[in-house]
Amino acid sequence: MTNFVLIHGAYQGGWIWKLVAERLRATGHVVYAPSLDGCGERAPQLRPGIDTESHGEEIARLMHYEDLRDVVLVGTSSGGMALAAAAERARDRIARLVYVDALALFDGEKLRDIVSRPATINNEHSLGPSREDAMGRMFAGMDPTLAAWAADRITLHPIKVFTQPVKLSSFWQQNWNASVIYCPQAQNPGEAHQRRCAEKLKARWHVIDTGHYPMLSTPDELTKLIVSG
Repeated sequence: MTNFVLIHGAYQGGWIWKLVAERLRATGHVVYAPSLDGCGERAPQLRPGIDTESHGEEIARLMHYEDLRDVVLVGTSSGGMALAAAAERARDRIARLVYVDALALFDGEKLRDIVSRPATINNEHSLGPSREDAMGRMFAGMDPTLAAWAADRITLHPIKVFTQPVKLSSFWQQNWNASVIYCPQAQNPGEAHQRRCAEKLKARWHVIDTGHYPMLSTPDELTKLIVSG
């Protein structure tokens, strides 16, 4: 039995991990897939001040209060940023890190340095796609029923996650047991960015030939890689 904490990306909530979480639990693992502050079903709480560091602190607190040890911490897309922030704050609780087509920013970098495509909807505290943009771009090529299910659940994301440089004073100086899963059909964050992460962490490198949402498009293959590392 392993403790897994699955961290979602932008415009998502814990729901994005539903298929993978079901598969992990079916084989006896303990799985947490929380929706981060201001995201998913917690979107009504969206307010100023939510950023990568507060998301990382939230995950670190979850591991503390649930008394989780030897955690496999999994992050996808912008969830890779929260993964690093959480791991830095709870080093003694982490067994392994898994980056799933995820952003892996160095200290002082910001998401907009890597992904510059503008969002359809922008306001003072959040941004994100319209449902039409999600269906036509983000979930294009996916099973139509599954794409509609996902598009019905997208929410805006705290804007500071995109615009504020991350603060990682020690993460990249530490040794981690890590793997990186690259999805070549996704435009962002791209191979070069993820290769950089794998090289810096001396991580194992895996490829799933799919788009940016392998937890939806190829949950069986992704689950096997998350378990095996």
